Amino acid sequence: MRCWLKIEEMALEELMQRLNAVSQCADEIMHQDIIPLYAADIQDQLKKQFAYLSGGRGGDGCPVITFPDYPAFSEIPEKEFQNVLTYLTSIPSLRDAGIGFILVIDRRQDKWTSVKASILRIAASFPGNLQLVLVLRPTGFFHRALSDIAFKFGKDEFKMKVPIIMLGSVSELQGYIDKTQLTEDLGGTLDYCHNRWLSRRTAIEGFAQKVKQTAQILQSFGTELAETELPNDVQSTSSLLATHTEKKDKMKEDIRVAVEQGDDILRSITKPVTENPEYKLNQDQLDNQTTVERLLAQLHETETAFDEFWIKHQQKLEQCLRLRNFEQNFREVKAALDIVSERLSAFTDVGNSRSHVEHILKDLTNFEEKSCETVVKARMLASEGDAFIQSNHYAVDSIIPKCTELHHLCDAFTTETEQRRNHLNKSLELHDLLEKSMKWCDEGIYLLASQPVDKCQSQDGAESALQEIEKFLDTGAGNKIKELNKIYREYAHILNEDLKDHVQKVFQKQESMEEMFQKRQISLKKLAAKQTRPVQPVAPRPEAFVKSPCTSPGLQREYVPNSESSALRRVNYRRGKSEMTDLHQSRGGSTMDDEENLAVLRQHVINELIETERAYVEELLCVLEGYAAEMDNPLMAHLISPELQNKKDILFGNMEEIYHFHNRIFLRELENYVEYPELVGRCFLDQMEDFQIYEKYCQNKPRSESLWRQFSDSVFFQECQRKLDHKLSLDSYLLKPVQRITKYQLLLKEMLKYSKNCEGAEDLQEALTSILGILKAVNDSMHQIAITGYDGNLNELGKLLMQGSFNVWTDHKKGHAKVKDLARFKPMQRHLFLHEKAVLFCKKREENGEGYEKAPSYSYKHSLNMAAVGITENVKGDAKKFEIWYNAREEVYIIQAPTAEVKATWVNEIRKVLTSQLQACREASQHRTLEQTQSLPLPLPASSCASPSRNHIRNTKKMEEKKADLTSLEGYVTTVAPKYPEKGKGWAKPSHSLDASEENDGWSSAEEPLNSSDAEEEGGGGGEMKLTPGKYTVVTDYEKGVSEEFTVKSGDLVQLIREGEDGLWYVKNLSTGSEGWIPANNVLMLIGNSKSAQSLSSSESGTASSTLSTSSSCSDSCNVSSTSFSDIKG
Repeated sequence: MRCWLKIEEMALEELMQRLNAVSQCADEIMHQDIIPLYAADIQDQLKKQFAYLSGGRGGDGCPVITFPDYPAFSEIPEKEFQNVLTYLTSIPSLRDAGIGFILVIDRRQDKWTSVKASILRIAASFPGNLQLVLVLRPTGFFHRALSDIAFKFGKDEFKMKVPIIMLGSVSELQGYIDKTQLTEDLGGTLDYCHNRWLSRRTAIEGFAQKVKQTAQILQSFGTELAETELPNDVQSTSSLLATHTEKKDKMKEDIRVAVEQGDDILRSITKPVTENPEYKLNQDQLDNQTTVERLLAQLHETETAFDEFWIKHQQKLEQCLRLRNFEQNFREVKAALDIVSERLSAFTDVGNSRSHVEHILKDLTNFEEKSCETVVKARMLASEGDAFIQSNHYAVDSIIPKCTELHHLCDAFTTETEQRRNHLNKSLELHDLLEKSMKWCDEGIYLLASQPVDKCQSQDGAESALQEIEKFLDTGAGNKIKELNKIYREYAHILNEDLKDHVQKVFQKQESMEEMFQKRQISLKKLAAKQTRPVQPVAPRPEAFVKSPCTSPGLQREYVPNSESSALRRVNYRRGKSEMTDLHQSRGGSTMDDEENLAVLRQHVINELIETERAYVEELLCVLEGYAAEMDNPLMAHLISPELQNKKDILFGNMEEIYHFHNRIFLRELENYVEYPELVGRCFLDQMEDFQIYEKYCQNKPRSESLWRQFSDSVFFQECQRKLDHKLSLDSYLLKPVQRITKYQLLLKEMLKYSKNCEGAEDLQEALTSILGILKAVNDSMHQIAITGYDGNLNELGKLLMQGSFNVWTDHKKGHAKVKDLARFKPMQRHLFLHEKAVLFCKKREENGEGYEKAPSYSYKHSLNMAAVGITENVKGDAKKFEIWYNAREEVYIIQAPTAEVKATWVNEIRKVLTSQLQACREASQHRTLEQTQSLPLPLPASSCASPSRNHIRNTKKMEEKKADLTSLEGYVTTVAPKYPEKGKGWAKPSHSLDASEENDGWSSAEEPLNSSDAEEEGGGGGEMKLTPGKYTVVTDYEKGVSEEFTVKSGDLVQLIREGEDGLWYVKNLSTGSEGWIPANNVLMLIGNSKSAQSLSSSESGTASSTLSTSSSCSDSCNVSSTSFSDIKG
């Protein structure tokens, strides 16, 4: 930077020196350094022509100044006279002026007295050297004689140091000055025009001034450029460069105009020679030519000096602009590198299964591909900075650190990425080893479970089983984990707590399996060695082993923690399969033939699935490359109408996302199952979440089809179709994803039909169900996007579960009077949308149009919050009707389905929603109850033979069992019925657990009394009341608890917390805060007909058969210590 500033100072100094020299030279050429007088300044005085410089020369080259006959010569002001003479004597070169001037004074028409006065005036005022004065005396006889006498006797009066010669005629004058050097008025042939001479002198002097001014302007401009402070941003620097360039161009234009001006003057001087080659310029013209040529040379010198300076200044500005661009790009690239480095640092997970690691590796690869552009840009920028350094940029000190940082960041990113990949590859290697070990263990368990029990009773059978075991154990060398510590050392840099625990579990499973083999070997060896008494070998209990989801290599799912039930089912299944195989073998070869035929059919299905998948992927790629990519091709842009531009996302939707999923993931996974077609259901289940992308594509399909109809005859599409050699147009290929997603369920049905007795049948059934669910969700979403008039966000209502058209009647109750609100004899046609959190009522409106534009729209009318909804499954008089009621039957909607099957489907789905809400509230309530029971004191028995310590131990044990029940898979505490019969009417019937209710196919009041509006209360009847934890209102005073401190009064709110020994209940008075143990029969008397806020009682409605509700009290009750479900009566 300092070096550059020094260079710039030197350039400016050089420019100043050269331009100063030009200015001085211009003055010297025009003699302005001696007499600063210009023709333009005394133009009026020169026009009087009382003296002129004709350009003639004497014999020795002396300039001739002529004083023509001028009657008013004596009247010329002295100042004017002095200026003219001074100017005329300054025109000839210094050399010629130094020789001296010849004055020709023409006074032929004048008087002697005037002649004498003129001579005296000239002699007194002439500023230059004189060589000779020639006077043409008056021509009149008297004045001529008088002049001769007067000049002869009064010669000393003329104060001139040169001779004055009186001439009587022009012929005598020609004796002193050649005829060619005299003007025509003096009898000579010299071509002279005073106006032309004056105009030329003015032009030459103006040109000289122009040259000098140009040099001075360039001096000022150069100083301005050199002293300008360089900006710190790209825009200002670019603007400054443009401004300076504009000023430079203007200066260059001024110089060009000045050069043309000088060339014009030069051409006018040499014009006579150009027109007549024989014409000879006089000395004055030659001097003018030399003057102009010298001035032009100085002008060119000025331009050259400025150009050299401008090149250096422009280079500085351009380097500054490149530097500012470099700095800006550096900031952007560094920010981008920081972002990718931060994202790279998030790749810390080493995966918990092989598929997970592969997924992370794919993500890392995709991330690296996306980040590659940033890294390449950073490296290019660093190379650009290195080029600046090599070209001796003035800001090298600022560029070097930035280049160094860019190289460091890029190298660090590359190194870190490689390290992450190495860690993931190492993790993949470890998971391969773990899966091999798990597969080997599963095969070992299968071998143990499939060995025929009856054959092992004989010595030969035992020996054969031993050989099978030994042969299998020999295969463990390349499959099992040999040293756990070695694994820890080798994979220490990737082992986290979860992965380490996974390794330990696999190793424990392997050890357990080997232990089982050892025990089996010991048993078989005993059988083989001694056959005194038959021994019934028992299949090992595989509690510590996990069902392997797959027997084919590379297809295992993520490892699941040990499950006794799953492993046992696997062993039983395989043993049953083995027994069935033996049975089939005993029955003959027909069953085996059938199995082979089924295997062939399964192979046909998997082949069709994979082949059509490959064709589908190729078709998608063909559309993306042949149509979508061409819309961005500049060579095809002229074929695309303006209305179609920037519409690629609408036309193709997310087809590219679908292509990448099938090409990179799904097709490759499918190919792994070509030898195990019956297990292909797992492939669908593993990728089921990714199939959701079809929902987005189908939702966009109406817009895509509408756009296609507008531009289907476009030349662009026709040209693309021609290039691809497609027989079908683009719209046929845009339909492919819709067709493909529907094709999967047909193939899965075929595969399931041929795989019912195979291991993967359950997965196939689950995959088929999931695919059908996706198709339903896609179909439902197509209807959902047609809803209009809904102010809120439909996504906030949860997942769309069902949708369909129904007849709807309304029957609303306001206050205590039941009235018909908008009563209708004719039902309303409504389209219902059932979400997880609300049900929407819409009016269906058919639209005119073609294709997707003909699809209906749905005008939103109102909605019901599912938290306050109840249902009545059966309505008298019509098996297709059911009720949806709201806020304790304040609003009742009678729904008539198209068929009984549709009704059943909707009722079941609504029941699931309400049940899930009920379950969530129950779990919250029981969780709080559990927390309270953990901190309560144990009860003291009212009367018991057992010692306190024994009762304490028993009670503690009972509490632990209850805690275990609360955390069991059932999820709910099952309470026993009270020992005392019901005393009044309206007691809650025993509540069935949620699991039990879900197992029931029907939903009647006899099977599930949850808020049932169909159950009728029998007067005076009733069964036993089952006390359950909850809140109750006391109907009578009580002061005799086991604890003397516990008392309650009528109206108090109490909470039944838990049941203890001998029919005692631990009760808390929420009004006073007192607590104590009370016998169950006393509790029954206390609460009387009071209903627990948590109990679910029968309703009084007798018009329907079954109702389920989780009203608004459900959501409210979750906020208190004990969950409360209020009865909802119709």
